Amino acid sequence: MAKTNPAQFVQQVRAEASKIVWPTRREVLLTTAMVFVMAALTAIFFSLVDLIIRFGLETILTSF
Repeated sequence: MAKTNPAQFVQQVRAEASKIVWPTRREVLLTTAMVFVMAALTAIFFSLVDLIIRFGLETILTSF
């Protein structure tokens, strides 16, 4: 592996850092809202599945 001197390293780091594209405030807010919406939908889905499984098990176990 070739070694670079500190000046070249700093220059390469600055060149790579200039390629970074930061999201806009609107993009951050939109993606954050989507994460919360998807988390809420997932929680509702698993709650419904839990209720269905519980109802099924209670029906099966009380019939014996």
